Amino acid sequence: QVQLVESGGGSVQAGGSLRLSCGMFGYTAYSYSYYSLGWFRQAPGKERDGVAAIGIDSSTTYADSVKGRFTISRDNGKNTLYLQMNSLKPEDTAMYYCATHVGQSNRLLEASSYNRWGQGTQVTVSS
Repeated sequence: QVQLVESGGGSVQAGGSLRLSCGMFGYTAYSYSYYSLGWFRQAPGKERDGVAAIGIDSSTTYADSVKGRFTISRDNGKNTLYLQMNSLKPEDTAMYYCATHVGQSNRLLEASSYNRWGQGTQVTVSS
């Protein structure tokens, strides 16, 4: 059974930084490098929104609200996805989830593109 496990969430003040990690564990039908990967977030009472995504060619895409502040990266040797979050704002407060998509897609900020999700890690930013 494949599992995605997020870590690195926490509570910070506005302007601070956090680095989220998402490890993939278990047997997979495909090499980790063949998955596109995404970070999503969901605040209470709101929909799950795409934050950042990285394709199998390491191309990246970001939501407008995080451009210039967040950086997504992957380490295929460690089966791990990262999200470096700088200049955090109170509106970044949410549960953050990682997800996988087999192959490449031009819709990697859409939750419907993904079929495997982690359990989430909470990020809280205070003003």
